[in-house]
Amino acid sequence: MVWKISSSRKEQVDRFGVVIEKVIVPNGEEKDFSYLDFAKGVCILPITEEKEIICIKQYRHAIKSWEWELPAGMIEKESDSPQETAKKELEEETGHKAEYWLDLGSFFPSPGSTSEEIYLFAAAGLSTTEQNLESSEQIEVHKLTMHEVKTLVEKGEFKHGAGLAAILRYMLMTDNG
Repeated sequence: MVWKISSSRKEQVDRFGVVIEKVIVPNGEEKDFSYLDFAKGVCILPITEEKEIICIKQYRHAIKSWEWELPAGMIEKESDSPQETAKKELEEETGHKAEYWLDLGSFFPSPGSTSEEIYLFAAAGLSTTEQNLESSEQIEVHKLTMHEVKTLVEKGEFKHGAGLAAILRYMLMTDNG
């Protein structure tokens, strides 16, 4: 059963919208519920001709740590398609363009607290261009074998949720487990 919304308001805080609602849950009780209304995003699993994965190491201020990730980003305009955004993010963050794209579907990283949806892609047929980072991005580009990526995942050193989802979907869809 869908919850009935008796009131709703949204407050914008930087790039996040905070939605505060009064809802009526199935047992008839009224409760306050809040969540982040966040833009949709993309995550790309770039695969080289040598079957290496282009991973990035990026400083993440929210957790004050350098993290292993896959290239990813936010869909800034509703008129932009997920694949257009993926192409732009791949080039900006890694300095690569891809000729071939495989749609790996989408997922909701935390549907209990945010409306965010992330679209996943694998990219191949890579050619080198120029990395074009935003002023707040600190990114190192690395080429790793799938075995090295799996080892990082197994050791708990690769914690990027969208990256984990992209790797899993790719392995399941292509039987590259």
